[in-house]
Amino acid sequence: MEYYESGSTDPHFNLALEDHLFSGMDPEKDYLMLWQNANAVIVGRFQNTAAELNAGFIRDNKIDVVRRLSGGGAVYHDLGNLNYTFIRRGREAKVFDFSFFTKPLIDTLAAYGVKAELSGRNDVTVYGRKISGNAQYGKAGRVMHHGTILLSSDLTVLANALRVSGDKIQGKGISSVRSRVANLDEFIDGVTVDGFKSAFIEQLDRTESVHKRDFTGEDIARATKLQREKYDLWEWNYGSSPPYTVEKTRRIENFGRIELYLRIEKGRLVSFHSHGDYFGNEDLSALVSRLHGCRMEESALREALRGIDVGDFYRNLSNDAFISLMVD
Repeated sequence: MEYYESGSTDPHFNLALEDHLFSGMDPEKDYLMLWQNANAVIVGRFQNTAAELNAGFIRDNKIDVVRRLSGGGAVYHDLGNLNYTFIRRGREAKVFDFSFFTKPLIDTLAAYGVKAELSGRNDVTVYGRKISGNAQYGKAGRVMHHGTILLSSDLTVLANALRVSGDKIQGKGISSVRSRVANLDEFIDGVTVDGFKSAFIEQLDRTESVHKRDFTGEDIARATKLQREKYDLWEWNYGSSPPYTVEKTRRIENFGRIELYLRIEKGRLVSFHSHGDYFGNEDLSALVSRLHGCRMEESALREALRGIDVGDFYRNLSNDAFISLMVD
C-alpha cells in the first residue's frame, strides 16, 4: 500500500487531491492518504447543503463548505481532526464494508488502551460517543473509504456549524443524524495529531506493507485543476442540492411579522411569497420576478437587488435586512 500525506489544509484542494488519488492514479494500486482541513463543513454527495448548515454562523466564522464524492452526512473539520482515506481495488474489499476499513483505526485505539467499536451504519464510538464518522464511494471496481478522527476538535464550533435554524426545510436531500461526539484527548492523555498518525501507520504496517510516497508536481497540478473546475465551484458545493422549500417566520422591529415561503432548485430561487402583518405598497410580483433564478447567497442577492429598494415592497425593511431574512 502506498501512503501519502497532503501538505495543504485547504478543504477545496484536499477534496480534489483525494478525487485525483481515486480517479487519476494507478487503479491497480492501493492507497492511504492522511490529511487535515482548516475549518470546514464537508457535506455528503446527496445532501441538501442548505439544510445542513447554520448559515449565519458559517458566514460569520468564515467556515468553508465543500461537497465530497461520497454519500452520508455532513461533518465538521478543523485542525484538531485527522482525516484518513483508503482507496482499494474492489476485489479486496466490498463496497460499504465499513468494518473492514475501520479496523485499522479500532486496532490503533486498542494499542492506546481504548476500546472502540463500529456503531450503527458508519460511526466509530468510544463508550457510546462518536469519535469518527465514515463514508464510502465506489466506482469501476474500486472503493474509496474516508473518515474523520476527532482528536482535539472544537466541539462547540462543530455543534454550532451543523445546527440549522428553526426554519422548516423540506426536500429530498439526505439529512445528517446528529450524534453525541467526543475527542480522543478525553480518553488518551497527551495525544497529538502527529503522534496518532505515527501510531496509525505503525498499526497498519503490521498487517500489510506500507510505503511512504510523495505526490509529484504533476499530481499537484492535476488536483489544482480539478479544484478549480469542481471543488471551488458554487454549482458543485451548493447547486448540486436537490429541490427544497423553506418556511420562515420572523418578527422584525418596526416592520412586523412575516411568514416567508421559498422554493429553491439547484441552489437558485424559483419562487417566493409572503404573508404577515407588515405594510407594503408595490406589487410583490415585480420583486419575485427580479429574483427568479438568483443564487441563494448574499452576494448574488445583493447584485440582483442593485437599484431596487426593498422598502417599496416591505415598508421599513432594508435591503440588508431582507437579504439576511432570505439566507439566514
